[in-house]
Amino acid sequence: MKLKVLLIVLIILIIAIIIQSNRHSEPIPKEIRADYILVEKSARRLSLLHDGVPIKFYQVALGRVPVGNKEQEGDNRTPEGIYKIDRRNEKSKYHLSLHISYPTPAEIGAARQRGVSPGGDIMIHGLPNGLGYIGDSHRLTDWTAGCIAVTNEEIEEIWNAVADGTAIEIRP
Repeated sequence: MKLKVLLIVLIILIIAIIIQSNRHSEPIPKEIRADYILVEKSARRLSLLHDGVPIKFYQVALGRVPVGNKEQEGDNRTPEGIYKIDRRNEKSKYHLSLHISYPTPAEIGAARQRGVSPGGDIMIHGLPNGLGYIGDSHRLTDWTAGCIAVTNEEIEEIWNAVADGTAIEIRP
């Protein structure tokens, strides 16, 4: 019984720490646009930069297998490399999504040599439609199929701060 109570208290404490550590900072001024996105998988962090200077940081959830580079469809990994935001989807099954230009021609060729599909539809997106109330707690685990997930409020800010064609670098 004591162990069960201790476990519940520990879980509540962890959730409170995560929520507190991820309080939203000041919004990005409308006149500033990000010209580069940096994702550091090991830190679970997405940074928006302008002229090489970070303007905002976001904690993220990644693919269910967060370590390692995406090699094929269904491996639940988030790709690593330099890509572009090449389109956006406001009617996504997640609250807004920005498409990442994965796979590159080289990644397609490497997958073809292994006899597999490289996968695709890698996005920065919000939470599944209807589940926005989950908020910051979605970061308790890596849950996507390879995408980069943020809260609905965060994807709205990123959506407005990033133009199509913006470079995104995803590091291990």
